[in-house]
Amino acid sequence: MTATTDHSELAILDDLRGTRDALSVHRVFGDPCTIDGVAIIPVARIAGGGGGGGGGEGTGPDEAGGHGFGTGFGLGARPVGVYRIKDGDLTWKPAVDIDRLARGAQVLAGIATVCATLVALRSRR
Repeated sequence: MTATTDHSELAILDDLRGTRDALSVHRVFGDPCTIDGVAIIPVARIAGGGGGGGGGEGTGPDEAGGHGFGTGFGLGARPVGVYRIKDGDLTWKPAVDIDRLARGAQVLAGIATVCATLVALRSRR
């Protein structure tokens, strides 16, 4: 292994450690805030991952020495609700994503339309 390869591998490991740190419990539960004696703790669904690449020497005698390595990382978050604490009582209030519900209804309506069309075409035979 060359010094450059060692450095590239260490950079990949550092990036993967960053992935692990980004997917921690602190990303799921937000900082609590208190308004009029009611504590609110936001909660999110976190999904993500990272990966690394590699490389090696050139494939033929006429080619310069090949090299590679690289990393990638992705992170997504979606609110799912809040914990509400009032007078010592803990309650869960889910977040409702109206856009997601509307998309689901549109997909369902499209599937129902296709099925109804297929049934109507089949009954004509």
